Amino acid sequence: MKIREIMTKDAHVIDVAEDIRAAARMMRDADIGSLPVRSGQKLVGMLTDRDIVIRAVADGKSDGTVDRFMSADVKFCYDDEDAEAVARTMASLEVRRLPVLDRKERLVGMVSLANLTQTRDSEAKREFLESIATPH
Repeated sequence: MKIREIMTKDAHVIDVAEDIRAAARMMRDADIGSLPVRSGQKLVGMLTDRDIVIRAVADGKSDGTVDRFMSADVKFCYDDEDAEAVARTMASLEVRRLPVLDRKERLVGMVSLANLTQTRDSEAKREFLESIATPH
C-alpha cells in the first residue's frame, strides 16, 4: 500500500512569514500539534506546539514570525513510498507524523499514527505500533 492511499490530504500548513500567534491559533482551532511550514510551495520546516512552548513562551517571546521558532531539519516521505517503509522510517526517527511530498517536492499531505493504524497493511501497522510502544 502506498502512502498516498492512507495519508491525510487536507493537511493544515503555515507560511514561514506568518506570525507565531496565528500558528498557535491555527493549531488550537484545528486541534493539532504540528504544522508543516512552507515558503512558496517549498517545505522548509515544521512547527510544533512544543516549539512554541520551548522557543517562544519559555523565553517570554509572544510575537515573531514562524521561521524564528520552527525546526528547519524537517523529515518527510514521498507519496509513492510503501506504507511499511514509511512506518520503519517513522519508527527509527521516533516521530508520530511526517509531511508527505510528491516527487516534485510539493507538500501533498501528512501521514500519522492514525493513518498507519487504519491501513490494511498489517506489517506497516505492526512496525509502527511497536516503535511507539517502546519506552524512551
